[in-house]
Amino acid sequence: MSVITFRTIRRRGKRLNHIFAAAGLAASVLSAMAGAGSVLALPQSPMPGDAILTVGAAGPTPAWVAFCTHMPRECALNPSEPDTIVLNQAVWKTIADVNERVNKEILPVTDQDHWGVADRWDYPDDGLGDCEDIQLLKRRLLTEAGLPQRALRMTVVIDEIGAGHAVLMARTDRGDYILDNKRNAVLPWQQTGYRYVKREGSDSAGWVWLGNQAAPMVTATK
Repeated sequence: MSVITFRTIRRRGKRLNHIFAAAGLAASVLSAMAGAGSVLALPQSPMPGDAILTVGAAGPTPAWVAFCTHMPRECALNPSEPDTIVLNQAVWKTIADVNERVNKEILPVTDQDHWGVADRWDYPDDGLGDCEDIQLLKRRLLTEAGLPQRALRMTVVIDEIGAGHAVLMARTDRGDYILDNKRNAVLPWQQTGYRYVKREGSDSAGWVWLGNQAAPMVTATK
């Protein structure tokens, strides 16, 4: 396990400031880039099943409840916001850039090593965090860039090794896409290899059950 020093924390904190500066720049150019040509390829048009199905209400994790008690505005749902993101070249580039940049700049550490507790959801303001902290930062940067928070949903999955994991689901007019600290590519949910347990709801502040749906396009590799 790598040793976390004060120098590491200070360096990560400085880099985090650059991330927020970049998010402000993204917000200023997002509308200007809309409709402009770009070499970045958009996802294909959505096919039936591209949006993951919900199968009922689910309870949030206790750590999420504690986070919302501490930061209620971060958990509030604005029903006037769109519940899906309309993708264009500029929006897709912003999503991809935020995912990659945050993955690069935040040092992954467990909550036990970071805070001395098993599970805590918070922003990685010191440059350190685990999966949910990293996804929360991505969501904050994307909303600051002008995307609707209602369409950016924290999601709990079972990962490829059978462990609990948090990702950020971007709900778009071309299907649901996953921002993940395990990879820089933003993938359709079907291509991640995860089982989907629950996510924040889009119609209320509660969570919704995803029925432990498996990513159907994944095949065995062993």
